[in-house]
Amino acid sequence: MSDAEWAVVRPLLPMPGWLRGRGGQPEAYCHRAMLDAIRYLVDNGIKWRAMPADFPPWDRVYAFFRRWRDLGLVKEFHDRLRRKVREQAGRDPEPSAGVIGSQSVKADAVVGADSRGFDGGKLVNGRKRHAVVDTLGLLLAVMVTSADVGDRAAAQVLLARVAASHHLLALVWADGGYTGSLVQYCLAALALVLAIVKRSDDMRGFVVLPKRWIVERFFAHLMRSRRLVRDFERSTSTAEAVIYWSMTQLMTRRLARPRPTRA
Repeated sequence: MSDAEWAVVRPLLPMPGWLRGRGGQPEAYCHRAMLDAIRYLVDNGIKWRAMPADFPPWDRVYAFFRRWRDLGLVKEFHDRLRRKVREQAGRDPEPSAGVIGSQSVKADAVVGADSRGFDGGKLVNGRKRHAVVDTLGLLLAVMVTSADVGDRAAAQVLLARVAASHHLLALVWADGGYTGSLVQYCLAALALVLAIVKRSDDMRGFVVLPKRWIVERFFAHLMRSRRLVRDFERSTSTAEAVIYWSMTQLMTRRLARPRPTRA
């Protein structure tokens, strides 16, 4: 992490309890070193025990990762960064429209049979990532399931979470796999308009479809993190946390990027 990134990240980090007078013991390692270690693991796809000696011990880094995962601190940190990126782009902190999509990835041998399945459409034995992003391609919510879970069944749960945490969200674009009763459910139960972006019958080959390319670009960003090329995590909660860490890395770089000055 560069000094410019750390200057952006530091005021957005969740404050430890001992600094707020809630007791507890101060942490032994700097947060910057811990964040660098986790970012290195996600970006390069190494094992926990293969953590380089330049970082804190791997078990301390994993304990930090697990605590942030279980307490929801990584999502809180991610959401603060997302609001910052949206404000820098001249948008409102909370989005009013989003795009939903899914991605099936192969699972490693450590993934148990209870959280893996076979996607007959993509011919993938593994897990499926269901995500809702805003119009800038920034993550709003993600849910990891076995690959045999249908898009409509997962979207019903995921969109309920998104609607509960983002009250200004009113429109969500989706592909043809989300048609059916889900459209009526979203309008009646969640007050969301689910707009289906269909591919016309006369299209041949690769065609960029309006709005759908945004969530596809999001999944392409995930593939640049080697830890996410396959699903190496034993639990789905860990897999979701790794996705949040990957997006924090993307957003910190975007915030620290020098902006051209106008004459």
